[in-house]
Amino acid sequence: MFRVAVVGSGPSGVYTAQALVQQTAVPDVRVDVLDRLPCPYGLVRYGVAPDHEKIKSLQGTLRTVLEHERVSFVGNVEAGTPELPARRLLELYHAVVYCTGAAADRRLGIPGEDLPGSFSATEFVSWYSAHPDAAPDGFALGVRSAVVIGVGNVAVDVARILARGAAELLPTDVPQGALDLLSGSTLREVHMVGRRGPSQARFTTKELRELGSLPDARVSVEPAELALDPAYEDPSALPTALRRNVEVVRGWASAPSSAGGRVIRLRFHLRPVELLAEAGRVAAVRFERTVPDGAGGVRGTGVYEDIEAQLVLRSVGYRGTPVPGLPFDPARGTVPHAGGRVLRDGHPSSGEYVAGWIKRGPTGVIGTNRPCAKETVASLLADAGALARREVTGEPLDVLRRSGLRPVQWPGWLAIEAAETALGASLGRRSVKIADWAGLLDAAGGGRA
Repeated sequence: MFRVAVVGSGPSGVYTAQALVQQTAVPDVRVDVLDRLPCPYGLVRYGVAPDHEKIKSLQGTLRTVLEHERVSFVGNVEAGTPELPARRLLELYHAVVYCTGAAADRRLGIPGEDLPGSFSATEFVSWYSAHPDAAPDGFALGVRSAVVIGVGNVAVDVARILARGAAELLPTDVPQGALDLLSGSTLREVHMVGRRGPSQARFTTKELRELGSLPDARVSVEPAELALDPAYEDPSALPTALRRNVEVVRGWASAPSSAGGRVIRLRFHLRPVELLAEAGRVAAVRFERTVPDGAGGVRGTGVYEDIEAQLVLRSVGYRGTPVPGLPFDPARGTVPHAGGRVLRDGHPSSGEYVAGWIKRGPTGVIGTNRPCAKETVASLLADAGALARREVTGEPLDVLRRSGLRPVQWPGWLAIEAAETALGASLGRRSVKIADWAGLLDAAGGGRA
């Protein structure tokens, strides 16, 4: 038997497991998919917005892999801890593939960034996605104005959730505590602000259009800011996706304004320079007007504007964090590798591999993880002959339990699913996520092996 541990049960980890069991070069491979959480699916469960049910349905595809006879889900187990250091994994498995993603947020690096009321967008996403590490009641939505800094898909997601009526989220799996707080929201304005123009924004057209289809919200744009974008008047030379983005924004600029409901204000060519405080909390964001620099970037003009905000969500990208026991490139936020093989001092480390964002950085969409995983698995299979000659010790789950860990296996996850269905029924809703560690582990208790 050839044993492989995959650390991380998000798309990159599951696609890695799938590639391993579908290949025929090593027919007796067995894959344990380890995760720090007792629940599988990674960002598909804890990063995709609750109103994006089509994307969330990808869990069905991932589920099929995790139910494969030669794949085992092992949750509530954290690699890189004193109980399970990297070297111990190499004693238990012939190969280890780290698919740990990019968990940290990039910071703005400006004064006031840590004021109360200022959060990373990921913290907000974790809260409405019921991540057990999220603060249960950390978001004050009894405010008038919010600023979302960034113009990528995550920024669009959080702006949409802030502007969407709570009744529209009732059929989703959003946790009850978040739904209750969103129901009492007094927000009237959501500003989504980027330092460059719409032709350089990173949102996808589908996500962008959704902002204009919310029943109780309207989109507002500033024609003078749009005119600063060199491609705005004639976007025909842009790549298709960017051209469509500009066309959507142009449509909003030419549409007659309407009254009522919440307003989503798309602002461009504004760079944040400081978060301003009042009574010890964030009260506004100071922006500097930018203009194109002729080289694809922007430069400041020395003209400033303050936008009122009692809630600020920073969405300027993700960053990988070190995996204890593995080398790490702090400049790139990734583990050094060659074709997925972990490099130590420039040389491949026998039996250690990476896939996903910790390998290539936070780029691409969910589907990008599939070819990334296949490349890593190809490298692993090329090494399999030598790796198979290395003796591994003990049954991994037995060793984990003797180390004091309490693995949650697939029956435990099914018990969590059943508990979430029961919770939803008790609230008159569909399945509702359990949002805390104790609740998840209690629910898994009957299925904990």
